[in-house]
Amino acid sequence: MRIFYFLSLFLVTAVLHSQELSLIPMPAEVKELQGFITLENKVVVMCYPETDNKQYSDVIDTFVDELKYTTGIKIKKSHPQITKTKGVPVIKYKKKGDVHIVTHVDSTMSDEEYRLGVKENKIEIYVATPAGLFYSFQTLKQLLPRNVLAGVPDKSINEWRIPMIEISDKPRFSWRGFMLDEGRHFYGKDAVKKILDIMAAYKMNRFHWHLTEDQGWRIEIKKYPRLTEVGAWRNSRVLGWGDVKPDGISYGGYYTQNDIKEIVKYARDRFIEIIPEIDIPGHSQAAIASYPEILACDPENRHEVWLWQGVSTDVINVSNPLAIQFAKDIIDELTDIFPYKYIHLGGDECPTNKWERNEDCAALLKEMGSTNYRDLQIKFYSQIKEHIAQKPIEKQRCLIFWNEVLHGNTVLLGNDIAIMAWIGANNAAKEAASRGMYTILTPQIPYYINRKQSNLPTEPHSQGTGTETLEAVYSYVPMKDVPKELQNRYLGVQANFWSEWVETVDHLQYLILPRLAAVAEASWTPQEKRSYENFEKRIQGEKYFYQLMEVDYGKHVFK
Repeated sequence: MRIFYFLSLFLVTAVLHSQELSLIPMPAEVKELQGFITLENKVVVMCYPETDNKQYSDVIDTFVDELKYTTGIKIKKSHPQITKTKGVPVIKYKKKGDVHIVTHVDSTMSDEEYRLGVKENKIEIYVATPAGLFYSFQTLKQLLPRNVLAGVPDKSINEWRIPMIEISDKPRFSWRGFMLDEGRHFYGKDAVKKILDIMAAYKMNRFHWHLTEDQGWRIEIKKYPRLTEVGAWRNSRVLGWGDVKPDGISYGGYYTQNDIKEIVKYARDRFIEIIPEIDIPGHSQAAIASYPEILACDPENRHEVWLWQGVSTDVINVSNPLAIQFAKDIIDELTDIFPYKYIHLGGDECPTNKWERNEDCAALLKEMGSTNYRDLQIKFYSQIKEHIAQKPIEKQRCLIFWNEVLHGNTVLLGNDIAIMAWIGANNAAKEAASRGMYTILTPQIPYYINRKQSNLPTEPHSQGTGTETLEAVYSYVPMKDVPKELQNRYLGVQANFWSEWVETVDHLQYLILPRLAAVAEASWTPQEKRSYENFEKRIQGEKYFYQLMEVDYGKHVFK
């Protein structure tokens, strides 16, 4: 098997050296020129003009280290000498024959925009921010053999060529996301970091981390230690559904706050923001099992971390002041760990059955002057929102919800929230935008990439029937037929991964890839530049990339 594996890598490498450009996502503007430049002798990376922003230097240092490691080429970093010709600054290059990578700071460009030109022995990059510089380097690495993007040395390559090219590029959307559910199954730090690496390669910038569920609580909260002592563990690895019954095996896991901080830094170095999701007051049975005395509508009954798929009716008692304080305390600790603008509070699939049978909940609803029990959920969120508003400006956060929240009296919440549209996504997103809210498209079909990606009998078990193929995912058109006056309320798109059936990291990776690349292109590339036929050709090179990354992937599209 090992001989076959290395032979297949050799064959794919040979194909990659002769294939057409394989850039994913496809840049906004690409002009291919004649010829190549060869990285030999020495590469000099120069920054002009000099800047005090340490992030620029960090991005350049990381790129230099990666290029040295993966190619073995001699590389050094320096600042250029500048002369003037008729008042115009002219860079004086180092030794003739060296390849120079010159980075320019152009404040007129947008935040994530870059221009990349490869001509003769010079690679010039123009950016306004360190993020733009990072994305320009991701593209430059894709112009080289895929081992450079994967961060793996390949001593079999003795000529490192880059095609001469001009690229002007910036993303279509500011939100280019992927959501991972670890409430149902726990995968661990290494698996999350691998996902972040692949997201960064595809210029995705939002990792939505679904950390709590009926079936498990995965984040340490120091004020409430039983959330991980009790809520992170259940008495079955498999989740019951239909003929599948709980197996009685003790199963679980969680991230300490130090783990979280490590992953947040890892993501930040790749220009990825992490959005934590604490799903309350529904999807909260693991929390209720941990603290039934303050969270349960019926604390006299037995509560345990749920062993089944589906939607539990056990929801937080939103009329209990101690439950409100619990939510506020959670927000306080999240704010200290996740230094970004957004926190997600769920809001989907929250049954009201137990509220309807609880005297205190019924009394609160009457006091509110409402007969819609969904408004109790909105009231709960509004109290959290008021708590956040009292924080110092640097600790205030914008709340995100799933689109079921639109079914309640959102006047209580205001319109300075964001809605993730998943069910009836196009209409829900349009409704949220028309109410003045920001929205993110996460359509269940086809962007739930935990669903089967083929109908072949060899496909591992998951949700769906296999209709969410790579082509189906790619062919979704974000923001189609949205009036121009609403388009500025659309932040972007996101693929979601729900883990009910997915117990192993290999299974997780197999379902994500290569469909994540299709979502990345939808979020970055202008719609008029997208073509599945062209994408299918370009994706062929990713087989080698995934093998080098040592991740599993769907094999159906690869030839």
